[in-house]
Amino acid sequence: MCKPIINVKDGVVRMPEWRMEKPVNFVLNDGEQIAIVGPNGGGKTMLVNILTGSHPLLLHDPEYDFSPSTSKSLADNIKYITFRDAYGGDNDRAYYLQQRWNQTEIDDNTPTVREKLDAAYACAGEDDDERRAFREKLYEMFNMRALLDKHIVLLSSGELRKLKLTETLFSQPRVLIMDNPFIGLDAGTRDQLKQLFATIIRQERIQIILVLSKTDDIPGFITHVVEVKGMRVGDKMTREEFVASHPNANTRVLEKEMADAIIGLPYKNNDYNTHEVAKLNHVSIQYGNRVILKDLDWTVLNGERWALSGQNGAGKSTLLSLICADNPQSYACDITLFGMPRGTGESIWDIKKHIGYVSPEMHRAYQKDIPAIRIVASGLKDSVGLYAKPSEEEYATCRFWMKVFGLEGKENTTFLKLSSGEQRLVLLSRAFVKDPELLILDEPLHGLDNHNRALAKNVIDTFMQRKNKTLIMVTHYEEELPTCIDHKIKLIRH
Repeated sequence: MCKPIINVKDGVVRMPEWRMEKPVNFVLNDGEQIAIVGPNGGGKTMLVNILTGSHPLLLHDPEYDFSPSTSKSLADNIKYITFRDAYGGDNDRAYYLQQRWNQTEIDDNTPTVREKLDAAYACAGEDDDERRAFREKLYEMFNMRALLDKHIVLLSSGELRKLKLTETLFSQPRVLIMDNPFIGLDAGTRDQLKQLFATIIRQERIQIILVLSKTDDIPGFITHVVEVKGMRVGDKMTREEFVASHPNANTRVLEKEMADAIIGLPYKNNDYNTHEVAKLNHVSIQYGNRVILKDLDWTVLNGERWALSGQNGAGKSTLLSLICADNPQSYACDITLFGMPRGTGESIWDIKKHIGYVSPEMHRAYQKDIPAIRIVASGLKDSVGLYAKPSEEEYATCRFWMKVFGLEGKENTTFLKLSSGEQRLVLLSRAFVKDPELLILDEPLHGLDNHNRALAKNVIDTFMQRKNKTLIMVTHYEEELPTCIDHKIKLIRH
């Protein structure tokens, strides 16, 4: 009989506002690697909070057996990584406002990988020969020595995850829980990370629990799956049983009535109908000695639908920052946006009023506990906060787009009380709310479940049927591209 490492029996959270619909039953046995899956807002994070002790239970506390770990501490034996704070800053909002691509100079306060790892190692326990040997093993496994002298703001998404994993594993936890570790990574980096996880499982006495929104990419090292939906924890099944019982989601989920309403939206009086939306001539961007973009020529015409791809670190975010007018180096480049050459007197706001934008960086900026509809309304003013009261007509537009993205009834729910997937849908609503001429969608399906990924694709395809609409979309998953895509550009990492 397998030994339970974590055992929750008929668990009911003490605080009523955090309770599931039914008492929670969950068992992680020795040797099992579990994926927790389910729709956005279905209760996955609440289950994790129960497993980690963040939500204390009535009557029946979870039972833990972390042997052969010598520590009995829950905090030592269960580590939970969300990767949200991977850049190491205490203020993610500040990170977004300065943008990583603005780091043309590194100041004395910018940590290196070595400094971050040394600090994490010191906090993880007493220094001795055994722990030093384990550190060297991790460095070799994750190829960290090649990164030690790099400043963390210059790391790619994949490198950041390796840093965060190394920091966490210094304490040698018995159970490692990771929330969507593969989102935002190119295919090669995803495969590499999966191999690293498999190696950790094989070489160390550690078990992994993955929290996944995207259920058609469950790694092969996962042995069992637990589905959480409707605030109910389902029965544990083998990976094979789950895959066999869950065919791919329906590709058409947007109702025809709603699609017709999007196509039939009235047009603004100030529509900007320039033939060339963006034109870049021989654009080069360099940070220190690192070349990001080299002699790039690219023209985006009105009505085109572009897919922008490339491995992590190839310069996709930098390129988008040039088009959004956020990158200070853009003034030194030959760039024309909406028919206006940069540096000829146009303001950033003259440009932004034509653009709807969403990105993972933006998601970090909006860790604000204000009603969701106010987040959506901020898109009308191109601001992080909402500093001017919208009109009733503007609020009606916000409610329309929230309904489009399945958020009806969530208008007054504060942003931080929504699931991460629902937060992403709020930010997508924000991108569409001003009926922009140019949609820039950087990993827009980031963290969405199968249904909502299909819905977002349907909405994008429908919106692009309107006149004078242009799209630039970034994704690392080919299957996430909407059918309307008619042009592709791939950046190569220098």
